[in-house]
Amino acid sequence: MNMEKILHKNLSYRLTGLLFKTHKDLGHYRNEKQYADYFEKLLKDQEIKFAREYSFLDQQYGQNKIRCICDFIIEDKIILEFKAKNFITKEDYYQTRRYLVTLNLELAIIVNFRQVRLAPKRVLNGEYRYNVADKD
Repeated sequence: MNMEKILHKNLSYRLTGLLFKTHKDLGHYRNEKQYADYFEKLLKDQEIKFAREYSFLDQQYGQNKIRCICDFIIEDKIILEFKAKNFITKEDYYQTRRYLVTLNLELAIIVNFRQVRLAPKRVLNGEYRYNVADKD
């Protein structure tokens, strides 16, 4: 059994719990930065390794590389994208999937804090390329 996959699963559950706590504590009428600031504090309290506003070049455009910034990368495994708008669009999903492909990560979570009932959405990378370290 691949222990990395179990850790990945446990980590995503921990993050989901922190997302719900953020939403419960702040409500649904704040801006993305306020949610991210509060969530960052929770991550630090839980001693979860993360990078905030992670900047990278999107390689999919050949010579016209685009600078991208994702909200959080958690333990170099999971991308978190924060939204505070009426609804998540197809473009939000496409952008997040592009981040996954470019960074060769397997899982992202998009969360829209504007909703009365929080419903984090998982985005999977169908083109995930396993590294040697990922194997049993």
